Parts: sequence; structure tokens; C-alpha cells
Amino acid sequence: MLEREEYVEQSHFFRTLGERLAENIPLQDLLGQVKEEILTTTKLPLAIEFLLAELKHSGVLHTAMQRLPHYFTPFQTYVMREAENERGRFDYRIALEVLRFEAKYRSEGATPQGLFLYQFETLCRNRLRYDHGLTAVAQDPTYDEKWREWILSVRRRLGTIDLADLIYVRSEHYPHMRQRQGHAPDEAPEPVLFADKEGRIALANRHKDPLFLFSALQRQLGYPPVPRPKPSDDSAQTLNITVRRLDQLETRVKLLEDDQRGGFDLSKFYQRPPS
Repeated sequence: MLEREEYVEQSHFFRTLGERLAENIPLQDLLGQVKEEILTTTKLPLAIEFLLAELKHSGVLHTAMQRLPHYFTPFQTYVMREAENERGRFDYRIALEVLRFEAKYRSEGATPQGLFLYQFETLCRNRLRYDHGLTAVAQDPTYDEKWREWILSVRRRLGTIDLADLIYVRSEHYPHMRQRQGHAPDEAPEPVLFADKEGRIALANRHKDPLFLFSALQRQLGYPPVPRPKPSDDSAQTLNITVRRLDQLETRVKLLEDDQRGGFDLSKFYQRPPS
């Protein structure tokens, strides 16, 4: 776990990269520029130097992040690796937004429940590989051994059991419901990982799309939402096409008017042969 100021600077780092990439500035130049803006009291400038050296050597960033496990988490490395995968369809700018929001959430005091749901929704919305993704999530230093065991069990059981059910049976609400229904308490209950409210919301979203569960948790408990791709603004391009077509129509109308008046002269369209 890093200090709060490290996560604040990480959030600024990923946000600045995403914004300036839209200006078609080379990534090597961007890293050099952003390094000058980062607080030198943090370890991020040293990490950026290592990222820049690896970028010049291999052309990617995730290999450098993988070699800095004491600073970048396995999940951050996995997100960047998927964004740099030439065969994948994970947008690079969305990946930077995902990393920015996660660092911002950590700087505000992330809880294991909120962090796991954010990371899992990232995998779900961007259609990333659950097997590799959840393995990286389980290695996050935020989670203790009980959380790691549960996350790895989710990785094995996902697809056969709903995520809502997996959260519900590990919440404080589950034993309360069993007691109301007249069941005896479990002799060896599983460790509780989620509070009563998460359990209630999970119970209400059983057998539904997991995105509904994430949305409800964000509305009710203030968990951070995952960035989504923004629709492209084609208004400028559409305006240019419209203006071009109007110019063509105006030219045709003038030709028709000249033809009607009998003053249509084709010689002005002739091209002199080269001398």
C-alpha cells in the first residue's frame, strides 16, 4: 500500500496522459512532460523514468509496470497489458481513465468491497479475460487472505453461479435471512466480507445482468463507476460534408442557368495540353 499523495499523483499522471494523447503527442514526449509536473516528494518520477526507458526499449509500458510490483499493482499492470495488446479491442484511453479513477478512489480511502466491485466491473464492461483479470485482482495488497481466497473462488465458479449470489452468501444479510426462514446457524460459517446493505442489494439483483447490480451499488452506496467510451462527436465532419455538397449543388445550378440562357461555354473547362 502506498501513501495517499502517491495515489493523488498517479491519478494526475493517468489523467494527463489521456488528455494529451488526444493532441497526437508522442507517448515518449508525454512521459517527459508529465514527469516535470509530478511532485518530487513522491516515487512516481522515478517510476516514470523507468517507464520511459522501457518504452524506448520495447515500445510498451506494461512490462515496466510488471517489474515495479512494489509501486504498480498487478491489476494496473493487467489493464495496461490488455490496452497494449495489438489483438485486443480495449481502448488505450479508456484504460488510462480506468487507472485514473482507481487511483483517485484509493486516494479517497478505498474499501475492499468498493475496490473489488470497481475492478470486477472493469473486466465485465470491457470484456476482458476473467481468468487472468481476477488472478491479478487477488494479488492486490488491499485484500487480506480471506479476500484472496474468495476472489480466487469467484474466478473458479464464475459462469455457474451468479455474482449476486456469491456476494449475498458472504454478506451480513445472509445469516439474518436464514434465521428468519427458521434455518439453524451454520456450524462453520464462511467469513463475512460484505455488509448488510450489499447483501440486500445483491439479493434483489439475483438472476439479473451484473451491470444492474453494479449500478444499484453505485446509486445506493456511492461506489465509483467505471469509465465508459464516450460517443464520438462527428458534427464537425458532418458540417464539412454538408458545405462541400452545397458548393457542388451551387456549381450545378449555375451551369444549368447558363445553359438555359444559351451562354454555356465549354471552352472554359478545356485544359491546355502540356507544351
